[in-house]
Amino acid sequence: MLKQNMKSLSAAILMSLACIAPSHAAVSEAEAAKLGKELTPSGADASASGAIPAWTGGISQLPAGYQEGEKLVNPYAADKPLFVIDGSNYQQYSDKLSAGQIALFEKYPNSFKMPVYPTRRSAIYPDFINEATAKNAVETRLIENGNGLENYVEGTPFPIPGSGLEVIWNHIVRYRGGSVQRVVNQVTPQANGDYTPVEFKEEFTFRDKLTDYKPGKDDNVLFYFKQDVVSPARLAGNVLLVHETINQVKEPRKAWIYNAGQRRVRRAPQVAYDGPGTASDGLRTSDNFDMFNGAPDRYDWKLVGKQELYIPYNAYQMNSGELAYDDLVKPGHLNPEHARYELHRVWKVEATLKTGKRHIYAKRVFYIDEDTWQASVIDHYDGRGSLWRVAEAHQVVYYDQKVPWYAVEVLHDLTSGRYLALGLDNEEPGTFVFGAKRSARDYTPSALRRSGRR
Repeated sequence: MLKQNMKSLSAAILMSLACIAPSHAAVSEAEAAKLGKELTPSGADASASGAIPAWTGGISQLPAGYQEGEKLVNPYAADKPLFVIDGSNYQQYSDKLSAGQIALFEKYPNSFKMPVYPTRRSAIYPDFINEATAKNAVETRLIENGNGLENYVEGTPFPIPGSGLEVIWNHIVRYRGGSVQRVVNQVTPQANGDYTPVEFKEEFTFRDKLTDYKPGKDDNVLFYFKQDVVSPARLAGNVLLVHETINQVKEPRKAWIYNAGQRRVRRAPQVAYDGPGTASDGLRTSDNFDMFNGAPDRYDWKLVGKQELYIPYNAYQMNSGELAYDDLVKPGHLNPEHARYELHRVWKVEATLKTGKRHIYAKRVFYIDEDTWQASVIDHYDGRGSLWRVAEAHQVVYYDQKVPWYAVEVLHDLTSGRYLALGLDNEEPGTFVFGAKRSARDYTPSALRRSGRR
């Protein structure tokens, strides 16, 4: 009996290792040589397919009329919609819609629409990021059950992914321009459309741009993040500070909150997983920020494959300074008249909550844009298996910096009929500020305490 049990155990271990090994291995030199040829430098299929054109370098020139420090100029302003998907015809396009998008048409049959435009493969990254990505392809590996990265500093870690977890890591650590400052607004409209904007002043400082980054000392730091609430008055002065680590199982995320009313800095372990998002009225979790962030250890990740999907893309109209928030924020969803959808190839990944782990989302289905590795659509399911929330990211390219990012992130709650939109800056002067000089010393709890106001 003991001998038979040992054989069974050995077989189980070997089978487990066989399943894990592909996700831990870098690709061969021959595979990596495809980058920049039949694959784009970041790993997407460079070829044309039906309505999806070939990638020809993205937005490599600044559009006419662009001025540094001002709102982005829409390089595709002359484009007209090819057609509009709405509540009357969405079933004709269901093979290129997520379950969540279909649910939005069924929830709001008279108002939710998708104006579909010509596909523009605008994505572009700086040359040094492309060089790092090529190096990562043959050197970077998942370690510690997929919770960490080995031989990684910057760029896309797995441009030729072999597992769902590798695809998710590409999203989590994607390049966002080094040190960045921005002022954005978050809204959580009532069912009738009434809302009060919450204004944030935010800073991201990635380790590759830290003036005192020391290899060997900061290797597990991904970025530092500070979020200062500017308004409304009842929340103004509260500040969130985060030290975002790569391997959050080995070294959990460190977070502190400065409470302006108490004038105290306190640790904030709830800023993780399904802890409530800042001023979100219960409409998002901490790991809903940036569509998905943080440790991936609570889920099993299945790579379903690639497919074509209608996703928000080149959303320069959503980003326009010519619009007020009232022009965009409507009952049930953002105003579709200012949205732009395009047909793109995406990686589909299913995340299922592990046995014994806790999270309010028992399942998530991710659709990751192949050109940018940004999550474009995520469907969220509750513990009963019912579709609960639908996230869409309206992305743009900051072409002056060669950085894809989001203009607006939207999380729809199908149960309450409400939604959260984060990233609105239409009424703010200027735009994102890249290249701010920061260091790790600017993101200590003592620095947070000194910067506290009110």
